Amino acid sequence: MSDTSNTELELPENAAPSGSAIDMPAEEENAGLDKALDTYRKLIEKNDGEPLTDDQQEDLENRLKEIESREVVENIDEHDPIEIPCEKNKITIGPPTLTRFEKARIMGARALQLSQGAPPFIPIPETARISLDISMEELEQKVIPITIRRVLPNGDYQNIPIDYFE
Repeated sequence: MSDTSNTELELPENAAPSGSAIDMPAEEENAGLDKALDTYRKLIEKNDGEPLTDDQQEDLENRLKEIESREVVENIDEHDPIEIPCEKNKITIGPPTLTRFEKARIMGARALQLSQGAPPFIPIPETARISLDISMEELEQKVIPITIRRVLPNGDYQNIPIDYFE
């Protein structure tokens, strides 16, 4: 029987124990940046099809050094979304008209409500055959009590009543 409780594992001098913060070699940390710089260099060199002049080569090297020296943002501070108010009926996020996606969503939701027995906000037109026709007419007359929320990528949003749209 051999005593295995006192054996120690010998690691090479440059190896760090597993679970430490130095698991990834420095070459691998910059592999993405190096690949991006190489791709950028190839794009600039292939742009004309001719070899770069000395001035162009020097300019390219300066741009690559500038890119390498930029700070890499790894963590983004949390941002609490805020509401952007509609001042003077002014829409600040997106176009001043309803997008086709917003129109489709509004008409679909309203048509579903009408088909499930909700009362219409307008007299039913004689040309209306289905609930979608009624919802289209309600949307054109802007009588549907609905608010559109448009959201920016950082989470800020604007609630826009339907009668603000053109």
